[in-house]
Amino acid sequence: MSKDFQDMIKVRTISVGFTILALVVFKPFELGVWQWEAYVHLIAIGVIGIGVCLITESILKYVIKMPKSDKQGVDYIIHRNLWFQFINTPLIALMICLYRHFFLSNRFESNQLSWSNFLETLLIIAFCSFAIGLYWRFKYRSKYLRIELEEMQLLNKQLQKPQELSVTPQSSRHILIGTTNEKLSLQISDILYIESVGNYVKVYQIHDGKVQTNMLRSTSKQIEKDLSPYPTIVRCHRAFLVNLQQVEQIISRSGNVQLLIKHCHEFIPVSRSNMTQVKSAIKSI
Repeated sequence: MSKDFQDMIKVRTISVGFTILALVVFKPFELGVWQWEAYVHLIAIGVIGIGVCLITESILKYVIKMPKSDKQGVDYIIHRNLWFQFINTPLIALMICLYRHFFLSNRFESNQLSWSNFLETLLIIAFCSFAIGLYWRFKYRSKYLRIELEEMQLLNKQLQKPQELSVTPQSSRHILIGTTNEKLSLQISDILYIESVGNYVKVYQIHDGKVQTNMLRSTSKQIEKDLSPYPTIVRCHRAFLVNLQQVEQIISRSGNVQLLIKHCHEFIPVSRSNMTQVKSAIKSI
């Protein structure tokens, strides 16, 4: 049995144990009147919970193709955990409802299978799942921070790699055309970043060692589409496009990721929704 599998069993057992403890305290499903037999039912529900967790792990690994891995970064871990909760919570709720129907409804008809019982069970399990998620996030916070730091270091190493501009499309000139047909000719490799300002975009570029800005009436989406042939021009935020060749460093501050731009030394934010795209683009440079 591998260490990863042992760790997974430990985490899932503790998580199910927390849920069982919550059921002991609040005694839903008429468990309070079963006296000592209630503990037998709770043990059975616990076994069901662990079994469903193992099934969910298999679904994530073999169906959704998201194996458990700490090497793919914090975003991957968080995304995988969200998928786990999304699949596991209704599955456990359904199995508990079936258990209530077959083993707890002989004394109480209210435990018979129904939509209202399923929704009741789903709310209870969802609450427990949310609390458990907060617990593990807090417990592994230092581990996540370490993984995030290692990931930032790898990305920064990738940014520092020398790039042969002469053999890439980045060395070519490009003409941006605004919605009112005004034109802006620029060297792709000279672009620092592009900022959306109302109905205009503000293009920052380096020219003769100085930072220059030009306004163009257009949308950032249109500019992004226009510059799509150039893989190092990526969207990092709803208001910003950046040229990764002009990024000096990628920095994480209290969970907020920023890009330090060369020459102007501006910090450009990276939104969570664009983080994966930015990381992929950096790794493919």
